[in-house]
Amino acid sequence: MNSSSRIHVVDALRGFAIVSIMLLHNIEHFDFYYTPANLPDWMVSLDKGIWDTLFFLFGGKSYAIFSLLFGLTFFIQSDNQSRKGKDFRGRFAWRLLLLLGFGIINSAFYEGDILSIYAITGIFLIPVARLSNKVVFLIALLLMLQPYEWYNFFTALQDPGINPGDPLSWSYFGKMGEYITGPSIIKTWIGNLTNGKIAVLLWTWENGRAFQTLSLFMFGMLAGRKQLFVPSVTNKHFWSKTLVSAALIFIPLYITTKNIAQLTESEAIRRPLLTVIKSWSNMAFMLVLVSGFVLLFQSIVFQRILKLFSPLGRMSLSNYIMQSIAGSFIYYGFGLGLYKYTGATYSLLIGIALAVLQGYFSHWWFRKHKQGPLESLWHKATWIGSE
Repeated sequence: MNSSSRIHVVDALRGFAIVSIMLLHNIEHFDFYYTPANLPDWMVSLDKGIWDTLFFLFGGKSYAIFSLLFGLTFFIQSDNQSRKGKDFRGRFAWRLLLLLGFGIINSAFYEGDILSIYAITGIFLIPVARLSNKVVFLIALLLMLQPYEWYNFFTALQDPGINPGDPLSWSYFGKMGEYITGPSIIKTWIGNLTNGKIAVLLWTWENGRAFQTLSLFMFGMLAGRKQLFVPSVTNKHFWSKTLVSAALIFIPLYITTKNIAQLTESEAIRRPLLTVIKSWSNMAFMLVLVSGFVLLFQSIVFQRILKLFSPLGRMSLSNYIMQSIAGSFIYYGFGLGLYKYTGATYSLLIGIALAVLQGYFSHWWFRKHKQGPLESLWHKATWIGSE
């Protein structure tokens, strides 16, 4: 099977991740958690069911898929240049700087922006790009083990009674209402770019996302080297084994996250342990989603359905930023202010409607263009000055 077939499944998988991220962002009111008052009991129950289900399926997993594919894309671009006798690493550093610019713009609308974090974390791919598969795998595995949290864990064992206090990010998240609910878009932008970015950076560190994201970048790069997304009998066996293994690993990890309070009464011990186990649990379920998706894509019947995600994935940067702009207008105070009226159920319906609209727009766009609008800009700026 040629390389274009591989691109189809990767684009479709990326599109699937974009849609699932869209749904989560909507029920979260784009990071502004608010429960409308005076809802009937049946609606409260339905909202809780939808919230729990979506976060079980996609919470911490959709971004993990996105991270894995970010590393895969880095390999594809680097490999393409290597075949031409060129070193992509310098150009990649410039590309990350451009991504940071996109991330800052996106952060003005949505403080939870992941682009700026990718731009910073992606720098660490450059020094490992030429290392052997074995060395990269060991580094990625070490990062996935969450070494900083294990340091906190063993430190806490020496004094389990110590009070770690609330996570630092909480105080910053608590200030969001001061500008999110107000009518000024300028104050919202300033608040998101200052208080909001500090909150997200702290949250990213406190929840082990810094190590996990870089680890997934490297695993994605290795998946590219091994051509794991190219349809073949060997790869079908690999993804089948991955599906079963990941599912079996996920079950005890997930049960542990739900019952970790019974393991120890010490918050200082419990907090880093929960971060580690939850990180592994999300990783395992992410592999269930990825392997299941890849296997279904090899079926002609399911491939026709899953290919509907491909245009969304091909312009994931554009769609991701459009999500933030539309979502902030829908839910924040400077726009429609629907955070006051929509629980998870109504927000999910809004998210589905936005996903459908983005799907139609993406399909329409690619009838006349080879790249998404921001993807084209990013590509042209990446190769500016090249021969």
